[in-house]
Amino acid sequence: MTPDGKTLVTGGTGFVGRAVVEELLAAGREVRVLARNPEHPALAGLAVDVAVGDLRDPESLSRALTGCTRLFHVAADYRLWVPDPATMYAINVEGTRQLLAAAAAQGLDRVVYTSTVGTLGNPGDGTPGTEDTPVTLQDMVGHYKRSKFMAEAVALDFARQGLPLVVVNPSTPVGPWDFRPTPTGQMIVDFLKRRMPAYLETGLNLIHVKDVARGHLLAEAQGQVGEKYILGHENLSLSQIFHLLADTTGLPAPKVKLPYWPILAMSYVDEFLATYIRRRPPRMPVAAIRMAKKYMYFDNRKAIQYLGLTLTPVHQALADAVEWFRQNGYA
Repeated sequence: MTPDGKTLVTGGTGFVGRAVVEELLAAGREVRVLARNPEHPALAGLAVDVAVGDLRDPESLSRALTGCTRLFHVAADYRLWVPDPATMYAINVEGTRQLLAAAAAQGLDRVVYTSTVGTLGNPGDGTPGTEDTPVTLQDMVGHYKRSKFMAEAVALDFARQGLPLVVVNPSTPVGPWDFRPTPTGQMIVDFLKRRMPAYLETGLNLIHVKDVARGHLLAEAQGQVGEKYILGHENLSLSQIFHLLADTTGLPAPKVKLPYWPILAMSYVDEFLATYIRRRPPRMPVAAIRMAKKYMYFDNRKAIQYLGLTLTPVHQALADAVEWFRQNGYA
């Protein structure tokens, strides 16, 4: 049965958010998207109502929620390097607090908050982390993970206070409409452009972005208030990912594996020059290199068992991403 009232999606112009909007529309839902730019190209062709607003503007959030009964809070400032970290915390942490306060004031029926597996505990040695693996703020590497950890704590606090909120923790989504692109999407683009002669080995959990979107709707329908659900699929080393890309594209996978510590040292130099001299994003953000030290593997069994999450083969997710990047002139 389709819920009454409109559903507000924040972050609907982003990679995961747009996929959530498409799933909602396919389910026959009335969708409103909170966006700073009502003419954003990601919204082209989508039958949505656009509410102009910003997570840092509480009045715009209350206006956007008017007439809505459901909320998917997908929006986040996702960057591995920021010239001014205060902006990221204002959006990710305080923006979440203000939005959920407005949702509670308007008595929404259901809220799904999009976190990330980056906020979860992870042994880092190849043992998959779960929703319950111990973790603290001190374990977070970089401002993005720290801000999302703090925002997730805000969301769970609202759930404890009575807001009917469920948390989803996507791993590394891959697929079409990664127009920004995300760091993983940029890696695929660089592979297609033959700009990756070498690599720093690490491990990621990949999942098709459409499966992440479906997981959001399953969490809305089946998730328990105050619970977290990992939306992930296959744990793969970076070298395994490159071999899948090679099989998909016919291009050779990089063969040279770089040592960790010299690359970390180079990243500090690169980030210093980017911040104070070039004043543009570094090619090697320190946070990205530090994250590579851990294999970010995760266990998705809770979402499969309790939400009924179904999954697309990762090789298909990579193939869909490659096709979209090629069709849209990225490579």
